[in-house]
Amino acid sequence: MLSKRYFKTIDEVEVTFEIERPEAERAEWVAETMGWSPIEMKRAKRGKGPGRLKVRLPKDRPVQFRYLLDEQIWENDDAADAYWPNDMGSDNSVVLTG
Repeated sequence: MLSKRYFKTIDEVEVTFEIERPEAERAEWVAETMGWSPIEMKRAKRGKGPGRLKVRLPKDRPVQFRYLLDEQIWENDDAADAYWPNDMGSDNSVVLTG
């Protein structure tokens, strides 16, 4: 799941990324804007809730991303705005900030 918050005074969009995979010990967000370096998602409810991360992204720019679970399982977001093919033979999730 993802949700967006637009600002009137700055050219950024705050996007909240969330993935519900209680069986995973660790959830990370991996995106092209961060050089594909994983960023750990925080969990509520004593570590058993959904992984959640808020990020400010540039306005009017598509951003490719995926979730990495337990450092080995790649997942897409069911609520992504689009899916684009990647070089690994699968798709990346895309969030549109325009």
